[in-house]
Amino acid sequence: MTPEAFNTLFSICIGFALAGALVNGYQALAQRPAGFGLLQDGVAPKTFAAVPFLVFAAPFIIMRNTLRGMRVESRRAEFVMMATLIAGFWSMMSGTFFLMTLRAAGVLG
Repeated sequence: MTPEAFNTLFSICIGFALAGALVNGYQALAQRPAGFGLLQDGVAPKTFAAVPFLVFAAPFIIMRNTLRGMRVESRRAEFVMMATLIAGFWSMMSGTFFLMTLRAAGVLG
């Protein structure tokens, strides 16, 4: 495996792990699952605070909703595959940003 491929795989894993930790932390504090409905409160400080949270939590929410929809609504495999690709790419981007932030802060070498 090339270093670039390993770095990409590591970014995807870190992105999904970060998303899962954020969503589970939110659920523990709010006693309800996180979702994109957090943006439906109109113009309010709570809505603006939800945007950065959802930027990093979205891969987990997308996959949770997709897998739930696959079981409950019998969604087609093409839809599930497309949602998985979107969540994976989003996870790679958020994981890359998180790793770059850690490197800039001097936490990672």
